[in-house]
Amino acid sequence: MLGWALTFLIIALIAAALGFGGIAGASAGIAQILFFVFLILFVVSLVARVVRG
Repeated sequence: MLGWALTFLIIALIAAALGFGGIAGASAGIAQILFFVFLILFVVSLVARVVRG
């Protein structure tokens, strides 16, 4: 999941450098959503590990 977020972030940076504002904005938005989903899943897995012992 984190790999996909980094991929979309790189796409956003390249698109922004080339002047494609719409594609850059969309890719950055997708990267941000995937990153937050990754963080939520990471926290849930940490809590589950602590509860299991």
